[in-house]
Amino acid sequence: MSATAGRRASASASRRVVAVDDDPQVLAMLARALTPEGFEVTGVLRAAEALELITRDPPDMLLLDVNLAARDGFGVLTEVRERLDVPVILVTGRGAVKDRLLGLRLGADDYVVKPFSTSELAARMENILHRRAALHPPAHSVRTFGELKIDTGSREVWVDGRPVQLTAKEFDVLTFLSGSPRQVFTREQLLRQVWGSSSEWQDVATVTEHVRRLRGKIEATLSHPRWIVTVRGVGYRFEP
Repeated sequence: MSATAGRRASASASRRVVAVDDDPQVLAMLARALTPEGFEVTGVLRAAEALELITRDPPDMLLLDVNLAARDGFGVLTEVRERLDVPVILVTGRGAVKDRLLGLRLGADDYVVKPFSTSELAARMENILHRRAALHPPAHSVRTFGELKIDTGSREVWVDGRPVQLTAKEFDVLTFLSGSPRQVFTREQLLRQVWGSSSEWQDVATVTEHVRRLRGKIEATLSHPRWIVTVRGVGYRFEP
Protein backbone atom coordinates (compact mmCIF):
# COMPACT_ATOMS: atom_id res chain seq x y z
CA MET A 1 0.00 0.00 0.00
CA SER A 2 1.34 3.46 -0.88
CA ALA A 3 1.84 6.15 1.76
CA THR A 4 -1.02 8.18 0.29
CA ALA A 5 -3.36 5.19 0.26
CA GLY A 6 -2.36 4.41 3.83
CA ARG A 7 -3.18 7.91 4.97
CA ARG A 8 -6.54 7.77 3.24
CA ALA A 9 -7.37 4.39 4.70
CA SER A 10 -6.44 5.49 8.21
CA ALA A 11 -8.35 8.75 7.85
CA SER A 12 -11.55 7.28 6.43
CA ALA A 13 -12.95 6.24 9.83
CA SER A 14 -12.73 9.82 11.09
CA ARG A 15 -13.93 11.44 7.85
CA ARG A 16 -17.56 10.42 7.82
CA VAL A 17 -19.83 12.43 5.55
CA VAL A 18 -23.62 12.58 5.41
CA ALA A 19 -24.92 13.80 2.03
CA VAL A 20 -28.54 14.95 1.78
CA ASP A 21 -30.12 15.18 -1.68
CA ASP A 22 -33.48 14.03 -3.05
CA ASP A 23 -31.77 12.79 -6.22
CA PRO A 24 -30.37 9.25 -5.75
CA GLN A 25 -28.06 9.70 -8.74
CA VAL A 26 -26.39 12.70 -7.11
CA LEU A 27 -25.86 10.73 -3.90
CA ALA A 28 -24.37 7.82 -5.85
CA MET A 29 -22.06 10.18 -7.74
CA LEU A 30 -20.85 11.79 -4.48
CA ALA A 31 -20.14 8.38 -2.95
CA ARG A 32 -18.19 7.24 -6.04
CA ALA A 33 -16.16 10.44 -6.22
CA LEU A 34 -15.42 11.02 -2.53
CA THR A 35 -14.69 7.48 -1.36
CA PRO A 36 -11.29 7.34 -3.13
CA GLU A 37 -10.47 10.66 -1.44
CA GLY A 38 -10.78 9.06 1.98
CA PHE A 39 -14.40 10.00 2.81
CA GLU A 40 -17.05 7.53 3.94
CA VAL A 41 -20.30 8.86 2.43
CA THR A 42 -23.78 8.05 3.72
CA GLY A 43 -26.48 9.26 1.33
CA VAL A 44 -29.86 10.35 2.69
CA LEU A 45 -32.89 11.30 0.59
CA ARG A 46 -35.04 12.97 3.27
CA ALA A 47 -34.21 15.86 5.59
CA ALA A 48 -36.01 14.36 8.59
CA GLU A 49 -33.98 11.16 8.31
CA ALA A 50 -30.76 13.17 7.99
CA LEU A 51 -31.52 15.26 11.10
CA GLU A 52 -32.21 12.13 13.10
CA LEU A 53 -29.01 10.50 11.85
CA ILE A 54 -26.62 13.39 12.49
CA THR A 55 -28.13 14.09 15.91
CA ARG A 56 -27.72 10.45 16.96
CA ASP A 57 -24.25 10.07 15.44
CA PRO A 58 -22.69 13.39 14.33
CA PRO A 59 -20.58 13.03 11.17
CA ASP A 60 -17.40 14.93 10.34
CA MET A 61 -19.22 16.84 7.60
CA LEU A 62 -22.68 17.41 6.13
CA LEU A 63 -23.28 18.01 2.41
CA LEU A 64 -26.74 19.55 2.13
CA ASP A 65 -28.82 20.32 -0.95
CA VAL A 66 -30.90 23.50 -0.71
CA ASN A 67 -33.67 22.44 -3.11
CA LEU A 68 -35.08 19.46 -1.23
CA ALA A 69 -38.51 18.20 -2.21
CA ALA A 70 -40.12 18.22 1.25
CA ARG A 71 -38.14 20.95 3.04
CA ASP A 72 -36.08 23.99 2.20
CA GLY A 73 -32.40 23.31 2.81
CA PHE A 74 -31.92 26.67 4.49
CA GLY A 75 -34.45 25.64 7.14
CA VAL A 76 -32.64 22.34 7.62
CA LEU A 77 -29.34 24.23 8.02
CA THR A 78 -30.90 26.44 10.71
CA GLU A 79 -32.09 23.37 12.61
CA VAL A 80 -28.68 21.71 12.29
CA ARG A 81 -27.00 24.79 13.74
CA GLU A 82 -29.43 24.74 16.68
CA ARG A 83 -28.59 21.13 17.45
CA LEU A 84 -24.85 20.68 16.99
CA ASP A 85 -21.61 22.01 15.58
CA VAL A 86 -20.81 20.08 12.41
CA PRO A 87 -19.23 21.46 9.21
CA VAL A 88 -21.86 22.06 6.51
CA ILE A 89 -21.36 22.63 2.80
CA LEU A 90 -24.46 23.64 0.87
CA VAL A 91 -24.52 21.92 -2.54
CA THR A 92 -27.19 23.41 -4.77
CA GLY A 93 -28.22 24.67 -8.17
CA ARG A 94 -29.13 28.08 -6.70
CA GLY A 95 -26.13 30.25 -7.50
CA ALA A 96 -27.53 33.76 -6.93
CA VAL A 97 -25.46 35.98 -4.66
CA LYS A 98 -28.42 36.47 -2.30
CA ASP A 99 -28.71 32.68 -1.85
CA ARG A 100 -24.98 32.33 -1.22
CA LEU A 101 -25.03 35.10 1.39
CA LEU A 102 -28.13 33.65 3.06
CA GLY A 103 -26.52 30.23 3.36
CA LEU A 104 -23.29 31.65 4.78
CA ARG A 105 -25.16 33.90 7.21
CA LEU A 106 -27.14 30.91 8.44
CA GLY A 107 -23.88 29.18 9.30
CA ALA A 108 -22.78 27.17 6.26
CA ASP A 109 -19.03 26.66 6.02
CA ASP A 110 -19.09 26.81 2.21
CA TYR A 111 -21.49 27.02 -0.73
CA VAL A 112 -20.96 24.95 -3.89
CA VAL A 113 -23.11 25.47 -6.99
CA LYS A 114 -24.14 22.62 -9.30
CA PRO A 115 -22.73 21.50 -11.63
CA PHE A 116 -19.43 21.30 -9.78
CA SER A 117 -16.08 19.59 -9.96
CA THR A 118 -15.92 16.72 -7.46
CA SER A 119 -12.16 17.24 -7.11
CA GLU A 120 -12.77 20.88 -6.15
CA LEU A 121 -15.47 19.79 -3.70
CA ALA A 122 -13.07 17.31 -2.10
CA ALA A 123 -10.40 20.02 -1.83
CA ARG A 124 -12.86 22.37 -0.14
CA MET A 125 -13.87 19.62 2.27
CA GLU A 126 -10.22 18.98 3.13
CA ASN A 127 -9.63 22.69 3.72
CA ILE A 128 -12.61 22.97 6.05
CA LEU A 129 -11.58 19.93 8.09
CA HIS A 130 -7.98 21.11 8.38
CA ARG A 131 -9.09 24.63 9.30
CA ARG A 132 -11.51 23.40 11.95
CA ALA A 133 -8.83 21.14 13.43
CA ALA A 134 -6.62 24.21 13.84
CA LEU A 135 -9.47 26.23 15.35
CA HIS A 136 -10.45 23.43 17.78
CA PRO A 137 -7.34 22.82 19.89
CA PRO A 138 -7.51 19.43 21.61
CA ALA A 139 -5.99 20.80 24.79
CA HIS A 140 -8.17 22.70 27.24
CA SER A 141 -7.26 26.35 26.70
CA VAL A 142 -8.87 29.41 28.25
CA ARG A 143 -8.02 32.89 26.97
CA THR A 144 -8.86 35.75 29.32
CA PHE A 145 -8.93 39.38 28.20
CA GLY A 146 -10.35 41.45 31.03
CA GLU A 147 -14.09 40.76 31.12
CA LEU A 148 -13.91 38.50 28.05
CA LYS A 149 -13.14 34.81 28.54
CA ILE A 150 -12.80 32.33 25.65
CA ASP A 151 -12.61 28.58 26.26
CA THR A 152 -11.27 27.08 23.03
CA GLY A 153 -11.75 23.53 24.29
CA SER A 154 -15.42 23.73 25.20
CA ARG A 155 -16.08 26.51 22.65
CA GLU A 156 -17.71 28.69 25.30
CA VAL A 157 -17.50 32.46 25.74
CA TRP A 158 -18.29 34.67 28.70
CA VAL A 159 -18.47 38.45 29.01
CA ASP A 160 -18.37 39.80 32.57
CA GLY A 161 -19.26 36.32 33.84
CA ARG A 162 -22.26 36.02 31.53
CA PRO A 163 -22.29 33.18 28.96
CA VAL A 164 -22.61 34.35 25.36
CA GLN A 165 -24.16 32.14 22.68
CA LEU A 166 -22.17 32.33 19.43
CA THR A 167 -22.68 30.48 16.18
CA ALA A 168 -19.88 28.14 15.10
CA LYS A 169 -18.52 30.64 12.59
CA GLU A 170 -18.74 33.59 15.00
CA PHE A 171 -16.72 31.58 17.51
CA ASP A 172 -14.16 30.69 14.82
CA VAL A 173 -13.73 34.37 13.92
CA LEU A 174 -13.25 35.32 17.57
CA THR A 175 -10.83 32.45 18.18
CA PHE A 176 -8.75 33.31 15.12
CA LEU A 177 -8.51 37.03 15.88
CA SER A 178 -7.84 36.56 19.60
CA GLY A 179 -5.10 34.07 18.77
CA SER A 180 -3.03 36.91 17.28
CA PRO A 181 -3.72 40.00 19.44
CA ARG A 182 -3.14 43.40 17.82
CA GLN A 183 -2.35 41.84 14.43
CA VAL A 184 -4.41 43.37 11.65
CA PHE A 185 -6.17 41.01 9.23
CA THR A 186 -7.85 42.05 6.01
CA ARG A 187 -11.30 40.70 5.14
CA GLU A 188 -9.68 38.66 2.39
CA GLN A 189 -7.27 37.10 4.90
CA LEU A 190 -10.11 36.25 7.27
CA LEU A 191 -12.10 34.76 4.40
CA ARG A 192 -9.12 32.59 3.54
CA GLN A 193 -8.10 31.60 7.09
CA VAL A 194 -11.50 31.16 8.77
CA TRP A 195 -13.71 30.18 5.83
CA GLY A 196 -11.03 28.49 3.71
CA SER A 197 -12.35 30.48 0.78
CA SER A 198 -11.43 33.56 -1.24
CA SER A 199 -13.07 36.64 -2.69
CA GLU A 200 -13.26 34.75 -5.99
CA TRP A 201 -15.73 32.30 -4.43
CA GLN A 202 -17.36 34.28 -1.64
CA ASP A 203 -18.23 37.92 -1.10
CA VAL A 204 -16.06 39.51 1.61
CA ALA A 205 -19.31 41.03 2.88
CA THR A 206 -19.90 37.77 4.72
CA VAL A 207 -16.87 38.60 6.91
CA THR A 208 -18.28 42.06 7.63
CA GLU A 209 -21.65 40.56 8.53
CA HIS A 210 -20.18 37.96 10.89
CA VAL A 211 -18.00 40.57 12.62
CA ARG A 212 -21.05 42.82 13.01
CA ARG A 213 -23.08 40.01 14.59
CA LEU A 214 -20.17 38.97 16.81
CA ARG A 215 -19.73 42.51 18.07
CA GLY A 216 -23.43 42.71 18.84
CA LYS A 217 -22.99 39.78 21.23
CA ILE A 218 -19.72 40.64 23.01
CA GLU A 219 -19.32 44.42 22.78
CA ALA A 220 -21.02 46.86 25.13
CA THR A 221 -21.42 49.43 22.36
CA LEU A 222 -21.15 48.85 18.62
CA SER A 223 -20.00 52.42 17.96
CA HIS A 224 -16.95 51.99 20.24
CA PRO A 225 -15.95 48.30 20.18
CA ARG A 226 -13.63 47.21 22.98
CA TRP A 227 -12.13 44.01 21.54
CA ILE A 228 -12.69 43.80 17.79
CA VAL A 229 -11.42 47.04 16.33
CA THR A 230 -11.82 48.21 12.74
CA VAL A 231 -8.63 49.43 11.08
CA ARG A 232 -10.06 51.79 8.50
CA GLY A 233 -9.24 50.81 4.93
CA VAL A 234 -7.53 47.59 6.02
CA GLY A 235 -9.59 45.20 8.16
CA TYR A 236 -9.86 44.14 11.81
CA ARG A 237 -7.63 43.47 14.80
CA PHE A 238 -8.26 42.01 18.25
CA GLU A 239 -7.39 44.39 21.09
CA PRO A 240 -6.47 42.42 24.25
